[in-house]
Amino acid sequence: MSRKKKIFIVAAILFFLATIIVGYDISTKTSFPGSKKYLKESIAPSDKGEKDSLNVKTK
Repeated sequence: MSRKKKIFIVAAILFFLATIIVGYDISTKTSFPGSKKYLKESIAPSDKGEKDSLNVKTK
């Protein structure tokens, strides 16, 4: 094997390892969107004095 080919293979292996490590790290900090039940508050916000950002304030 030529020197350039060895350097390329080492760089490719390091790249794949870094990609796998970053992907694993991200996957441990997130959850699948379908795995959580929707909260009632997120579907129909309650009127406990909280202002909705879409409501227009009138005088």
